[in-house]
Amino acid sequence: MDDVVGRGVDERPVGIDELLERVRAGYERIEPREAYEAAQESDALLVDIRYAALRERDGLIPGALVVERNELEWRLDPQGSHRASEATGHDLRVVVICNEGYASSLAAESLRRLGLSRATDLVGGFQAWWAAGLPVTSGVGTDV
Repeated sequence: MDDVVGRGVDERPVGIDELLERVRAGYERIEPREAYEAAQESDALLVDIRYAALRERDGLIPGALVVERNELEWRLDPQGSHRASEATGHDLRVVVICNEGYASSLAAESLRRLGLSRATDLVGGFQAWWAAGLPVTSGVGTDV
């Protein structure tokens, strides 16, 4: 049986740094400005997986779908009974955003395994978005 990133049972265990490197080698990550432009052109769905305290502290990305990490696969699976209305098909370009761009890489890989072949994540996460001077609104908001 294979694990989440396809490492066979007979292979040696890896640390998180190597795991991230392997996962990220499987797709092209996206920079903040490119993600912003893709969202503005309706070519990408931004999905914020940060937990509530970070969203309240730092704010929200306007137009991003907020989905807690532990619900991500259920909400984005186009075939799932608990999918968000935005989960329109497997060809949907999803950009996963966490706080600093680490957890989002693993989340994007998980979505890719569900058949969302265009899933990716934001290099540097929300902090890079904010540092790039891209729009952020008050952290008052609710989850999907």
